[in-house]
Amino acid sequence: MADPAMAQVLPPAPTVRAAAAAAVDADRALVDRARRGDAAAFRALVDAHADRAYAVALRITRSPAEAAEAVQEALARTWRALPDFRGEAAFGTWLHRVVARRALDRAEAMARRRGREVAVEAALEVAADGPAPRDRLLAERLERHLATLTPAQRAAVTLYYLEERRVEDVAAALGMPANTVKTHLHRARAALREGWLREDGEP
Repeated sequence: MADPAMAQVLPPAPTVRAAAAAAVDADRALVDRARRGDAAAFRALVDAHADRAYAVALRITRSPAEAAEAVQEALARTWRALPDFRGEAAFGTWLHRVVARRALDRAEAMARRRGREVAVEAALEVAADGPAPRDRLLAERLERHLATLTPAQRAAVTLYYLEERRVEDVAAALGMPANTVKTHLHRARAALREGWLREDGEP
């Protein structure tokens, strides 16, 4: 039976966003120019995707400084690799894969250095027109529980639920088998559900 509380926390698995088609076409033109060494075109791509890339890295690392470093590393890598980019995926998808991998590496390094997860306060993105107080409270509550997950679980949840990626895309982004991603998602859901119910005072 579905858990009503969890239904409020994690949205259902998404479908491909039809609205992204126009943006993909615009990106493709910029990529063609950037592959020929046009730095201005690459800057336009960065401007279009940097905010979302940073949000992905921040959710995974939970550290603004580490997230910024992960994005910078990812951008440097994509610039160097751009001549070999064949467009099998949209540029934004490719960039987010690189960002997620770098962010996960940094999150795991932090966990090893400090022994436990580093809890850095970072609220989930909310609608620009201002969410309802209840929505903000739910987002803050979810963020607290995301902090208890391992870096790999948090990365899987971020990409699958919050960035609306397919399991196959998450696996490619994180460099792990799809079944491993499913395991991380299963364990993350269980941990989130347990923490959510415990906070509500339920056994």
